[in-house]
Amino acid sequence: MLFNSLQFLIFYPIITLLYFILPFKARWILLLAGSFYFYMAWKPEYIILILITTFVAYLTGIKMGETEDKGKRKVYLCISLIINLGILITFKYANFLNDSFRALFTWLNIPYNVPGFNLILPMGISFYTFQTLSYSIDVYRGQMKPEKNYGMFALYVTFFPQLVAGPIERADRLLPQFYSEKKFDYDRVTSGLKIMAWGFFKKVVVADRLGVAVNTIYNNPATHNSIQFIIATIFFAFQIFCDFSGYSDIAIGIAKVMGFELMENFKRPYFSKSIGEFWRRWHISLSTWFKDYLYIPLGGNRVGKIRNYFNLFVTFLVSGLWHGANWTFVLWGALHGIYSIFGRILVPLRKKLVAVTRINKLPLLHKVLQVVFTFSMVSFGWIFFRANSINDAFYIVRHLFTDLGKATSFAYLINSISAMGLTKFQLLVAVGGVALIEVVHLLERKGSVWDRLSTKPALVRWAAYSLLLTVTFWLAFSENKVFIYFQF
Repeated sequence: MLFNSLQFLIFYPIITLLYFILPFKARWILLLAGSFYFYMAWKPEYIILILITTFVAYLTGIKMGETEDKGKRKVYLCISLIINLGILITFKYANFLNDSFRALFTWLNIPYNVPGFNLILPMGISFYTFQTLSYSIDVYRGQMKPEKNYGMFALYVTFFPQLVAGPIERADRLLPQFYSEKKFDYDRVTSGLKIMAWGFFKKVVVADRLGVAVNTIYNNPATHNSIQFIIATIFFAFQIFCDFSGYSDIAIGIAKVMGFELMENFKRPYFSKSIGEFWRRWHISLSTWFKDYLYIPLGGNRVGKIRNYFNLFVTFLVSGLWHGANWTFVLWGALHGIYSIFGRILVPLRKKLVAVTRINKLPLLHKVLQVVFTFSMVSFGWIFFRANSINDAFYIVRHLFTDLGKATSFAYLINSISAMGLTKFQLLVAVGGVALIEVVHLLERKGSVWDRLSTKPALVRWAAYSLLLTVTFWLAFSENKVFIYFQF
């Protein structure tokens, strides 16, 4: 079931209405049943995988809580990790590994006759698997007590707002919220609805329009030029942001209406002044997950420089692989690992450069240059993330600037843009939407735009709300496109 579907627009009001009507003790049952239905609307039989993942994490958590023996606790932790990671690897990476071995053996002229696997990637498997893994690790570390109520734990794993694309919640944050009674609060409900509306705007108005142009270029790169590659890459940078942050906003808003607080997942990432800052602002729930459960256990920055660089690179490499079973994602992760390593190595040089140029005397210009440089590096990385194959990615990289000189011709520029699959109206909507979002981001440096809008006269408020909703609903069902991160 997609958030941007008619089915969901029927499902959600019913669930919310029943939630506030039912007595408190019955609400978690409603949410659990609703979450199961939400997932099963996609492919009913794959609910079995969630049930297995949930049961294994629950049972091993109980067993770890029953013993103080560190060895036994480690055994139960390993059981949870092996089974749950095994399911993830089987369904997400089996064909990828098989194809990679086939290519390697073919290159070595060694026969390889292992057939491919006919497996469909379960929606959201990377997200709910990571939630169960963090729970198991936290219980093992003694950072939280195991949850005794199986139903409540199952709700933590399957809570429908964030089930298939996050934010990746931690058990110590989300589980206690299910035990506290949530009363209907008008201000909270309206706040949640505003966040949802903004998320829908990002997705159906901006991301889906940009996606038309991106798909036109990236699905057939050999027939396009440098100008189109550059524009499509910039468009994809904003498409994936609007798509994924839009989903997160909708999830956060849905939960907020019912009284649950999900963690912030994006914080104006394209205003970052460095790659490190970018990853503190982008997909925050995932980046903090990797920090807490991979980077720090590897030694983090508490080790020597070389080992620290190794830890950084491995973390980003695994992060890339988490995003998809394709070498394009591995290279994307490796690239960000290299960015991060050189970002640390070059700190002294950057300080000397600032001192020599005295660019810090012009703080606004300095920040703008940092933001532009960081965005350029991030956008270059998106080429590998979006490309359909390694060959396509390197083709685009090789031809990124080959005929850029032709851009001096206004007619050539206009013709290039016109051939990207968007009508003039769609282009105007997409670019205007991006501009609006970034203006909102600038304003949010001084606090919530929604809070400030709520202080304006009723006519101004409702004019803004009406315009947002009208544009969103007008375009919502023109093309019912899945969220990008559903594939991860």
